[in-house]
Amino acid sequence: MRLSVFNIILALCFFIVPEYAASRNFVVVIDPGHGGKDVGAVGSKAREKDINLGVALKLGELISDEYDDVDVIYTRDDDTFISLQDRAEIANKAHGDLFISIHTNSVDRRSKNRKTVHGAATYTLGLHRSEENLAVAKRENSVIELEDDYTAKYQGFDPNSTESYIIFELNQNKHLEQSVDFASYVQEHFSQIGRKDNGVRQAGFWVLAKTSMPAVLVELDFICNPTQEKYLSSSSGQKELAEAIFEAFGNYKEASDYYSGALVSKNKKNVKSDKKADKRQKREKSIPENKTVYKIQFLTSPGKLSENSGYFKGMDKKQIDYYKEDGVYKYTYGEAEDKDDAAKMLKKVRSKYSDAFIIEFNAGKRIK
Repeated sequence: MRLSVFNIILALCFFIVPEYAASRNFVVVIDPGHGGKDVGAVGSKAREKDINLGVALKLGELISDEYDDVDVIYTRDDDTFISLQDRAEIANKAHGDLFISIHTNSVDRRSKNRKTVHGAATYTLGLHRSEENLAVAKRENSVIELEDDYTAKYQGFDPNSTESYIIFELNQNKHLEQSVDFASYVQEHFSQIGRKDNGVRQAGFWVLAKTSMPAVLVELDFICNPTQEKYLSSSSGQKELAEAIFEAFGNYKEASDYYSGALVSKNKKNVKSDKKADKRQKREKSIPENKTVYKIQFLTSPGKLSENSGYFKGMDKKQIDYYKEDGVYKYTYGEAEDKDDAAKMLKKVRSKYSDAFIIEFNAGKRIK
């Protein structure tokens, strides 16, 4: 039987439309560092590659169990060697929305504090601002030396040469703000489970530079410290660390969903978020009609930040508010009816945020 052109088009639409009509899931790429012939850092008994994989698999399982609208992709899910370039390509081909590379830290065997150093740090791509950050980047990047003819594959990059890291100065990472946001959530939740907070840091990691999405590299703790080695290699320790990163993921995804307008079916933190929004609206309504007030704007973010975000460390959280403009969250500090009082607040805020400035509000809306 011959089909008319109309029937053919109708048949094609029947099969094609549902594919595009379905909403796209959030894709998180979990990258257990090292693997196979690359064991990573070592303790008295434990190996970094095993710790990284244990935490990564537990994290992925937590996310999969909690979220129906999230696809979890692993760069490796067993003891396999995967190059840094291949890890980035796996993430990019999956069109990831967030890349989490999991690692375990260590220091040189000659270091005096080798057996006492401890704490977790989360890195984003950027320029190293200390020799310590550079040392971590060099160690994590040195895995490329296990590959044949790595200089050609990695465009002449030498992980041991300080000069090679100039390429990261030229790399304009458009996802830096989101990466720092997620990194702050991770450090916040590590602190809540009693881990020492070594902060959000920046350094030149090849795997972060080559992923086209928000990306972080988590250093769980120091395997060279016998106490931390025991914790890191234990099932309970890995579970606790995975749960902390999972909570950070929940914070980040909540902000991402809010920003994109997506509905969240399984994120239990929405209720808390709604309560905070109600409080903010009440504060705005308390401003008298046609009354001009001054606030200090000190930070912008593509997504909503947690109330306990590291960005607000050392600040009176009761004085922090935000407004949304052109899809961007803009955070303010304090409120004054007199501009001289606002200038005093500005001086205080600039001790932490040098680019802070005064803005005016009238009836809850910014005056430009």
